[in-house]
Amino acid sequence: MSDAVLRVKDLQTQFQTRVGVLKAVDGVSFEVGRGRILGLVGESGSGKSVTGYSILGLIEPPGRIAGGEVLLNGKDLTRLKGEAMRQVRGAQIAMVFQDPMMTLNPVLKIGTQMIAAVRAHDKVSRKVARARARDALAKVGIPSPEERLDAYPHQLSGGMRQRVAIAIALLHSPAVIIADEPTTALDVSIQGQILAEVRRLADETGTAFVWVTHDLAVVSSLADDICVMYAGRVVETGPAADVIASPRHPYTAGLLASVPAEHEPGTKLPQVPGSTPSLANLPPGCAFAPRCAKAGPACTTTPPVQHFEDGRTALCHYPIEPVSCQPLSLTSTTYQSAS
Repeated sequence: MSDAVLRVKDLQTQFQTRVGVLKAVDGVSFEVGRGRILGLVGESGSGKSVTGYSILGLIEPPGRIAGGEVLLNGKDLTRLKGEAMRQVRGAQIAMVFQDPMMTLNPVLKIGTQMIAAVRAHDKVSRKVARARARDALAKVGIPSPEERLDAYPHQLSGGMRQRVAIAIALLHSPAVIIADEPTTALDVSIQGQILAEVRRLADETGTAFVWVTHDLAVVSSLADDICVMYAGRVVETGPAADVIASPRHPYTAGLLASVPAEHEPGTKLPQVPGSTPSLANLPPGCAFAPRCAKAGPACTTTPPVQHFEDGRTALCHYPIEPVSCQPLSLTSTTYQSAS
């Protein structure tokens, strides 16, 4: 991807614990281009959220970034410390958390918080900062943005608070926004509206998004590209439509098979057997092998990254042969109706 604004190369994040060193992120690499949305997908414990925090430099002891690069427009963020990183965070790269109350102070008005966020990086007057805050609220589809600036977070609905959090992330027109499951706690209709706004913002502003989620149905209609993680590693990458229609890694196929939209109501959903392994006690070779129906003798050794002609990759000894099938339909319908 020649126009990539964010390049993550062999990122490694480790945590020192009483049982040893946990490799929460183990050699993760991906790229995101201007105006594109990358869906970072996996079960709980796969390392996707830690990857997002690592990119933003939010890992604290006993955790540390043990290796790799995070290149934002060519600048390696892993080499920035203290004030240098704080100047980049929020201005050039921002984050939207799952719970907007992690971003919003409950005792301060929305306008007060947004004005402070503007003036933290730009030395402008309060009047100019307030105008930028109002415009950001309007950009994410909040009605009567001038009035919302004088509201407290508790006076807004959950969906509205999440829009405010996205607006704060957009205040400085960052090159990249990391979104850590920001719609998980919202109902489907509000979720669809926010996904539509995010897609529009990426197209209109050129901001790249890394959308962290466990829900493949969400990214099936939102993301341009998908990066599937398992046990701290990337196991499959490729264009979203291709990965959804014809997964190459057995883990991705298992996630897709368990999506309710693909089955008749009342039927038993297929599941990926077992559970995510402890990072302190990973099996030798392929971490997914104990749960994989396609596992063979080679899976006791580290699987290679298979590169395919269509540009996709899979970390697997026995990748699934491509098939022709229809992609998921559930969230694409919700998303289109919301937009």
